[in-house]
Amino acid sequence: LFIVVALVGAFVPVFSVNEGEVKTLWDTCLVKITPKCALNIIAVVFGNGTLSDLCCSDLVKEGKLCHDTLIKYIADRPSLIAHETEYLKKRDEVWNHCVSISKTL
Repeated sequence: LFIVVALVGAFVPVFSVNEGEVKTLWDTCLVKITPKCALNIIAVVFGNGTLSDLCCSDLVKEGKLCHDTLIKYIADRPSLIAHETEYLKKRDEVWNHCVSISKTL
């Protein structure tokens, strides 16, 4: 879990996340998903990774609000903001894919 927090911290611009939001993310979101799956999801949205069915199941359990919020924070990084729309579209595609997969599990 520490790796995920460090990774999110590296991607998240300091000025866009206040201390209360970070605590809320930690308490309500990051504890609901395995570090491996969190990194896998980030690799899919921001790169060209592939998502396992198990990680889809974890993502759906984590919830859409957590998924949307975490990806939005990463996408708001100044070096990524130019492609934010693309990342948010990919975020939604990953969510929809995972919801459809989780219904069959």
